[in-house]
Amino acid sequence: MTIFDDEFNRIFKKMSSSFFNTDDILEEFKTKGASAGPYYYGYTMTVGPDGKPVVQEYGNVKPELLPASNTREPIVDTIFDEKEKLVKLVAEMPGVEKSDVKILVQDKSVNISAEHGEKKYQVNVPIQHKVDENSAKALYTNGILELVFKLAKDEKPKGKTVEVE
Repeated sequence: MTIFDDEFNRIFKKMSSSFFNTDDILEEFKTKGASAGPYYYGYTMTVGPDGKPVVQEYGNVKPELLPASNTREPIVDTIFDEKEKLVKLVAEMPGVEKSDVKILVQDKSVNISAEHGEKKYQVNVPIQHKVDENSAKALYTNGILELVFKLAKDEKPKGKTVEVE
């Protein structure tokens, strides 16, 4: 039984040390503050026993202390259709007009931006597949941008075979 006890103690000490490391990490986060990490803020609202709403805030930063940026990054889904040989990007950008949307295709990325009054969007979307830039078709309806590309055809190696005489 002594071997079992020794092994158990060794494992317990190792596990305990990892808990202390976690505490050190949390303490470091407290001392550095919320400026280094992701920002989040929210609230919960419940009804108290007296029938009045009770609001409790949580998070590491209040909304008025968030970094000021007028530009939002739209939610973008990339869909690869192997059967149809298409790549489709779907971006949500409510509050802008079709004429406000600007799309720039370069190499293996697509830059989408739009600005209408207070609404500003900008995102650079990497594309995993080689697409034909000239095949791009864009449709913007009810705040949803759909951008469809055909896959680029594989280029055959250029060159000439020379026969040896």
